[in-house]
Amino acid sequence: MELKMIQTAKNTEERFADKGNLSFSDEPAKNLVMKLDPEKQYQSFMGFGGAFTEAAAYTLAQIPGEERAKVIDSYFNQETGLGYSLGRTHIHSCDFALENYTYVEENDTELKTFSIERENKYVLPLIKDAVKTRGEGLTILSSPWSPPAWMKTNNEMNHGGKLKPEFFDTWAMYYTKYIKAMESEGIPIWGITVQNEPEATQVWDSCRYSAEEERDFVKNHLGPVMEQEGLGDKEIIIWDHNRDIAYERAKTILSDSEAAKYIWGTGLHWYVSEEFENLSKIHEDFPDKHLIFTEGCIEGGVQLGAWHTGERYARNIMGDINNWLEGWIDWNIVLNEQGGPNHVGNYCDAPVIVDTKTGEVHYNSSFYYIGHFSKYIKPNAVRIGHELNHESLKAVSFQNEDGSIVAVVMNDADTAESFSLSVGSKTAKAELPGHSITTFIIES
Repeated sequence: MELKMIQTAKNTEERFADKGNLSFSDEPAKNLVMKLDPEKQYQSFMGFGGAFTEAAAYTLAQIPGEERAKVIDSYFNQETGLGYSLGRTHIHSCDFALENYTYVEENDTELKTFSIERENKYVLPLIKDAVKTRGEGLTILSSPWSPPAWMKTNNEMNHGGKLKPEFFDTWAMYYTKYIKAMESEGIPIWGITVQNEPEATQVWDSCRYSAEEERDFVKNHLGPVMEQEGLGDKEIIIWDHNRDIAYERAKTILSDSEAAKYIWGTGLHWYVSEEFENLSKIHEDFPDKHLIFTEGCIEGGVQLGAWHTGERYARNIMGDINNWLEGWIDWNIVLNEQGGPNHVGNYCDAPVIVDTKTGEVHYNSSFYYIGHFSKYIKPNAVRIGHELNHESLKAVSFQNEDGSIVAVVMNDADTAESFSLSVGSKTAKAELPGHSITTFIIES
């Protein structure tokens, strides 16, 4: 067996540093910290990815083509980049768009004017270049932030409001038109979420559904219309919001068999809480349904050079995966120096920040922390068992389809830790610096 060690650490220049091969020995470790159990198998994993927002696509269009290509490569190249295999799009505008916009003219109840022409400017070229760079298709999830203003009770796309009952079927048809329009552009859509953050009245594009309203919309409108339009093979994901009340939401909706038959699973965001155990609660009650992380970012604007941001990513990725998560999608893949553009000033951070004034590209700690998972845990890897006896270390472990075993270990304490890793009767020792993340790859 060969054990490779890749490490990124604060206060060093080391980013995905190859620390060489560690040797296994038969001697029992005095400080055994992590024991891998490949026989114990859990969920299969779809992969990692990020969102193709208009803001990200527009920002990348502001820099020379060669620099833009390098950023796309850094995310989607399977050999040298993060190997992203998932993506998310917004169905017409979201807050990380240049303005509120829709794909139809005002009061077009028959959707005759439906067109995604606007996306040809920035978003579609970015997705197509990402697919080309990856060398194979991406699994893309699409989410609406708000129906058109005229379909809503508050007559505007922003500030919450609800979908008017007379437009339930019209709005359901809108999703199908989007999927078909994207596919006519050569971009297959894997699935849709019912509504981004249905429990929030935001100052940007938003729309509220109670659990019962979301359940009934899927059961009586979205599910049947998708099937009627020949899109019954597309996945439908509920919730698409925070973990704090995810279990209650999922229970209300998935307990209804007529709604559940249309639903692939539950989408999660990381804002508000880190109650990872809520994912396991959903899994235990509905083991035939799936769990996917659909959005997370660092709020409040750009934090160039911050290290805690990367650690937040890793802590959340590990916490969710160890509770049955099957796919992970970051929010904006790229933002500008301000943390936008965002049409209501809701500026955030992203793993890659492009200074559109100087052309400089900054890779934040979050980029490297995500990469310690996404570069090495391949699509269709299966989570395996591990025992970790340490209070300040966190870890996940997987076996890839090629048989290789990947363990990602984070030390978010200030002090270095002596560490040992064992598989069967073999043990290897390593040093984990303070504020570091390390990927161990075992190849037989």
